[in-house]
Amino acid sequence: MGLLGTVVVRDDGAVLPRGFWAAVRVWLEKPHVANRRLCGAVIEAEGAVLLGEDGDASLQLGSCEELGAAELGRLWREVCGDLLPFLPAGLSRELRAVLRALLPRVRSAGHPTPTVKELVVQDVCRGSVTFLPLEENSEGKYQIKKCNIYQIQLTHIKDEEWSVSVIAPSSEDWFSDGITYPKLSWLGDVLLSKLAKWSVEQKCSEFRSTLSLIPIAKYSKLYQDLKEKYKEMVKVWPEVTDPEKFVYEDVAIATYLLVLWEEERKEKGLTKKQSFVDLGCGNGLLVHILSNEGHVGRGIDVRRRKIWNIYGPETHLEESSIVPGDSHVFPDTDWLIGNHSDELTPWIPVIAARSSYSCRYFVLPCCFFDFHGKYSRRQSKKTQYREYLDFVAEVGCVCGFHVEEDCLRIPSTKRVCLIGKNRIYPPTERSLIDEQITQFIHSRQSCAVVAHDREDGLNHNSHSDVCKGASSELPENVMETASGIWMPGFQPREKAEQTRNCAALPRDFVDGVVLNVANLLLNAVPAKSCSNTHGGNENTWNQGESLTLKEVAEHLNKETLKRLKSEYGGLQTLLKNNHQVFEVLDGRVHIRDWRKEKPSRKTKPEVKRCLSAEAFKTRLCWFFIHHPDGCSLPSESCPYAHGTEELRQSDTIKKKKHIR
Repeated sequence: MGLLGTVVVRDDGAVLPRGFWAAVRVWLEKPHVANRRLCGAVIEAEGAVLLGEDGDASLQLGSCEELGAAELGRLWREVCGDLLPFLPAGLSRELRAVLRALLPRVRSAGHPTPTVKELVVQDVCRGSVTFLPLEENSEGKYQIKKCNIYQIQLTHIKDEEWSVSVIAPSSEDWFSDGITYPKLSWLGDVLLSKLAKWSVEQKCSEFRSTLSLIPIAKYSKLYQDLKEKYKEMVKVWPEVTDPEKFVYEDVAIATYLLVLWEEERKEKGLTKKQSFVDLGCGNGLLVHILSNEGHVGRGIDVRRRKIWNIYGPETHLEESSIVPGDSHVFPDTDWLIGNHSDELTPWIPVIAARSSYSCRYFVLPCCFFDFHGKYSRRQSKKTQYREYLDFVAEVGCVCGFHVEEDCLRIPSTKRVCLIGKNRIYPPTERSLIDEQITQFIHSRQSCAVVAHDREDGLNHNSHSDVCKGASSELPENVMETASGIWMPGFQPREKAEQTRNCAALPRDFVDGVVLNVANLLLNAVPAKSCSNTHGGNENTWNQGESLTLKEVAEHLNKETLKRLKSEYGGLQTLLKNNHQVFEVLDGRVHIRDWRKEKPSRKTKPEVKRCLSAEAFKTRLCWFFIHHPDGCSLPSESCPYAHGTEELRQSDTIKKKKHIR
């Protein structure tokens, strides 16, 4: 064992050594945040261990705070004879022992990668953590493996300086499987730097730990099985959306629900699998997987998708708009699902509450909608996402649910789900809860009207004060919900999906805005000039000034801004669409200097070359035509055509003509 690497950290916030142990805890419980080939880890047992008076191997198991004390005790007795040679000299009288199982994310050659167990020994007083891989011998007893043992140490240097180090064996005693155990250098380069960073971070996450409500080991195994089972969907995906993202995301969501429901059946002593309805089911893949795995259910969406034809008759999907009201309740359904359900998201707890006393719900909020339309922010101290999650959770509480929050393991930035599994009121109080729901919906509607009036300059009172003072007397059309919809004027999604990403704007309008903004940047004072040499002749090329999006918007006329506002993203989207001319970074708009462009790391080199070859000289160079200094690149280096004589026909257009 020798020193593999050391990072010196400065503890300006006085968080060490507490921060170091928090970082170790992250590595123990969530190793996938550093090693992406791991799906996670399960802490199987944990407890305090008292060192015997003689200082040798006579160790006694102290009190265990976690379940699994017997397992940890048995393990300790089996390995204690071989343990001390691997631990640092001068151990404290009190240690902590943790038994964890590492769960691999990937499979090698189509075969399951076995779960690896480790015994982790923490010496809090001396700031050391030793990781000891375990293996079972022929008698079924654990023993410490002689390879892949490593140690993390925290050392106080002086004043506010500390060091975090990794002690590891030589390369001969380290076996890398590329999954559970990466290369030895990874410990010193990646893990060490992350531990050092986490140790002094004071930022607390505003979200729950990933997969905190279900057994991770069970999730990991089922996810690998379902991923293998449904991987062919990627090859036949007929939609324009990214198949890998959507297929594996829905596989992960289905896995979560299947494990959650299995645990619920165990808890309640049920044998029959739960039924479900997916409201706003989109591509329907989640419905398809859940149905295939034995759950009776259906999906409803306002617009039919191409992929629906692939699933077959056993997957029940309906093309219908959903307007919250008495005609859209599901009294015989166990669970309602809202997976990126947009305008239906806040309504799903309401629909569940009014469907039956036993109906539960799962929502995965994405776009921000209130009962009446787009959600309006009301707090500046929270992120918009956190504020919206709190609002949807509040809806669930008003509807009488005990709302739980969890974080899914999906390829999305919006991955926090809210679950209403249990009620907080007896069945006899359903009518009181129903009245409470109606009052709450009306209060939100009143606030929305006030907010709209304030935007028009009709009301200058505090938004929150007006909301709090909203009348508790409901209009007649809202109170009478027994035979109608619950909010007159509710607008479901349109059946025909509109493209609102500025791509449908007239070309002359877009060209006018581009030229206007470019001239604004080029004429800004002080203008930036860069030396540019072509063929030995030196000149200066004006790359203009950078301005914030707000400053740019202030120079555009009201009619232009109004037209852009009708598109998602507005001005920023239009500028980003015109990638040839502009670069938008951190809210500031720049003229793009093509001499500084570097190939994207995200795109594989061979793919990049293929794309570049297909697009080369198929569009005119904006700078060659409009920039006062012309293009910053010579014609042979510029991917765009310097004049119509250089233009070539796109290979895509050629292929389309050939097909016809």
